[in-house]
Amino acid sequence: MLGRLRHRLLAAAGSAALLGTLLTLGSPSTASGAVPATIPLKVTNNSGRGDAVYVYNLGTNLATGQQGWADAAGTFHAWPAGGNPPTPAPDASIAGPAAGQSKTIRIPKFSGRIYFSYGQKLDFRLTTGGLVQPAVQNPSDPNRNILFNWSEYTLNDSGLWLNSTQVDMFSAPYAVGVQRADGSTVSTGRLKSGGYNAVVSALRAQSGGWGGLVQTRADGTVLRALSPAYGLETGALPASVLDDYINRVWQKYATSTLTVTPFSDQPNTKYYGRVSGGVMNFTNASGAVVTSFQKPDASSVFGCHKLLDAPNDAVRGPISRTLCAGFNRSTLLTNPNQPDTSSAGFYQDPVTNHYARVIHSQMADGKAYAFAFDDVGQHESLVHDGNPLQAYLTLDPLS
Repeated sequence: MLGRLRHRLLAAAGSAALLGTLLTLGSPSTASGAVPATIPLKVTNNSGRGDAVYVYNLGTNLATGQQGWADAAGTFHAWPAGGNPPTPAPDASIAGPAAGQSKTIRIPKFSGRIYFSYGQKLDFRLTTGGLVQPAVQNPSDPNRNILFNWSEYTLNDSGLWLNSTQVDMFSAPYAVGVQRADGSTVSTGRLKSGGYNAVVSALRAQSGGWGGLVQTRADGTVLRALSPAYGLETGALPASVLDDYINRVWQKYATSTLTVTPFSDQPNTKYYGRVSGGVMNFTNASGAVVTSFQKPDASSVFGCHKLLDAPNDAVRGPISRTLCAGFNRSTLLTNPNQPDTSSAGFYQDPVTNHYARVIHSQMADGKAYAFAFDDVGQHESLVHDGNPLQAYLTLDPLS
């Protein structure tokens, strides 16, 4: 799996600066295909809430590259031209199921997001560059006080990839699943009983600003916890939150070697990292420098970007994603051979991604997408099937 290049899938190009999640894409099929043009998505409301639910399917039509939305029948509608300032988008909402009920809609071959909101429709806008996604780290965002969340998916001729994501925020809980061609079902994303409140409580109890990630409504309703990348942006977390760990890593590998084997299916492809002059240089087996990294800051680590940029190539990207996972999970000091894929050693340092730590600890199967490269070692909350019969989205209790 790690040998495949990953594609960053945002619901639309030109969206607000969301971190997004990484999904695995199979090789495009040349056959006209076992996968039909649309498949059913069964949405079940087990939230226990009496609020009306609204569902949205927004993304990019893979056949045309157009941005738009799909209605309940799976019919694609292109967005109209936007403006500057942004103009209201057409109402793409689908009435969701009432508490205790289910509703089946159809999803087309999209790279996109399935949003759901409670009690209120989401406010989407269009700019000249496309759709503006909600950006609730901004206090003036019109969706700031709405309880909502989203899943990301790709459906193409090679099958379905559907995730439960916490890369941008941890909010209204849900699980995803897929029914395979043989009739069996696989699911992920479900919290343990009481897991939602446990995550919030653990963040509030964690010193150093982590409690500031939690956002509440005036009536006391917990709306979400922002990712630490947005915590830096909003000032909830200090910019120095990871400096101690990052400095220790740079110090260690000034006198020892970090070995990265980025592809699980290519065990002989190794790169060797050493810090010299404040820069970590990676060499191949021949001793040639293949890429170099400046010492990252917390934003680069939490966002897996900037100084830890991961282009979709065969060398720097795979090394960077491995470093990013090691920094977030704080395994770089305890294991000089990366990636470390055993979760037993994750998040053990006092300086770590506590947001990712507490979310993983409360997932029923231990899997989550708590940062962009949480798929290193296959710890991500993702389901996939090459010939899906049906997909599932289950709204779970906020407890």
